[in-house]
Amino acid sequence: MTAALNLPIIDLSSPDSLSSATSIRQACIECGFFYLVNHGVEEELLGQVFDESSKLFSLPLEDKLKLARKQHRGYTPLFSENLDPTSTSKGDSKESYYIGPLDDVTCSNLNQWPSEDILPSWRPTMESYYRKVLSAGKRLISLIALALNLDEEFFEKVGALNKPAAVLRLLHYPGQLGSTDEEISGASAHSDYGMVTLLASNGVPGLQVCREKSKQPRIWEDVLHIDGAFIVNIGDMLERWTNCLFRSTLHRVMPAGQERYSVAFFLDPNEDFVVECLKSCCSEASPPRFPPIRSGDYLKERLRLTYGS
Repeated sequence: MTAALNLPIIDLSSPDSLSSATSIRQACIECGFFYLVNHGVEEELLGQVFDESSKLFSLPLEDKLKLARKQHRGYTPLFSENLDPTSTSKGDSKESYYIGPLDDVTCSNLNQWPSEDILPSWRPTMESYYRKVLSAGKRLISLIALALNLDEEFFEKVGALNKPAAVLRLLHYPGQLGSTDEEISGASAHSDYGMVTLLASNGVPGLQVCREKSKQPRIWEDVLHIDGAFIVNIGDMLERWTNCLFRSTLHRVMPAGQERYSVAFFLDPNEDFVVECLKSCCSEASPPRFPPIRSGDYLKERLRLTYGS
């Protein structure tokens, strides 16, 4: 039986920013996961997002394939992705939909939207949610800056969040897969690529974390659902940025016998921003482990390794 992971709960509305930052620092050093509450995204809006997501994934496959993923925007069908390159599985048992930045004209034109005739409320719902979570994410980044012994507005001042490369990803895991001899993951073991991820789900279990990714056999722990809370995790880019002080943790989603819907918001720096070791995270005794790299180049290479394009 898998044990449940005990994660700290960070209140984004708390006036005690230093206390919140201290809790975030401890969580990111020890596990790389925590809960975020009072984030400003209304429960009603979140319910609408899951309702519209369900409508989209319930469409006939031929209609969904008209919106097939191009330039990392749009629909990906079941078993089309495998997040674990060492896995011999036929693919992850999930379908998904990607929505990229909304306000950058060069990027927003890449987004694909279902027909208003079929799903009239879909686009405005997703755009509203995207903007709300982006706002919450930027406030969280201020606390992360404090957690790293930096000025609260550090990431804003250095331009990291000027036109951030933020992506919203809707996910649907079917409840029943039929009989099979191989173990199929909803999302196979992986760590996220970027800065931070804010995840909401419909409450169906399945998300698991492995805190020690280099050890074998891997020990997996369940991440329990808390109504109204985002599950936040650190990505590989922030691990690199912090000289491995903050941990990007291995996680997966396992089938639970019920339909699971989740919405992941990946908040990353703008593509031209150069990520290099933060001064508060290195010293003579602990020099930078990684050379500077342009954020867009780093993410593009990680996507190429996953998707082959």
